[in-house]
Amino acid sequence: MPACLAPLGPAAWQTPAVPQAPLPKPAEVRTAYQQSLDGGQRAALLSWLSFTTTFAFVRAVTYSIRAGRGPFRNLALGGEHLHHYLWGIGLLTGVGAVVVSGEDRVRRHPLVALAYGGGLALIVDEFALLLDLKDVYWAQQGRISVDLGVGVSSLTGSLLAARPVLRWLRHNRA
Repeated sequence: MPACLAPLGPAAWQTPAVPQAPLPKPAEVRTAYQQSLDGGQRAALLSWLSFTTTFAFVRAVTYSIRAGRGPFRNLALGGEHLHHYLWGIGLLTGVGAVVVSGEDRVRRHPLVALAYGGGLALIVDEFALLLDLKDVYWAQQGRISVDLGVGVSSLTGSLLAARPVLRWLRHNRA
């Protein structure tokens, strides 16, 4: 039997090892962040990352509350449910107060960008409730598509804002 038709042994079925680039070290990411982004780009990246993280966390918490699993419960005051858009409005109010204070050193602080992204995610997550002024939060129609739409948008925005950092890492890693 010709060698090309001979039965293949187990080694022939193994895929060749593809060299994987090691993940960048935190110090490399920090250097890329500092050298490839100006102040506005840093704020945009932190805002997007905060939005994405907050949105994902809030989705997980609300689904666990709805399913009756985990340590989280609805927060109520005087028998009225406190929706998380209230906390988002509070965060954005605080960010607005800091921004109009006029001190650039304070406005450019990373916590301002993080608070902005987190506050916006808390509001956007309950946009249907604000728009309709009734609690349609768990209506089946559209809930999954809204979750996916906002989730994909937030990840896309985060990746686009991080492009200079990723580009720096690709070109400057040994």
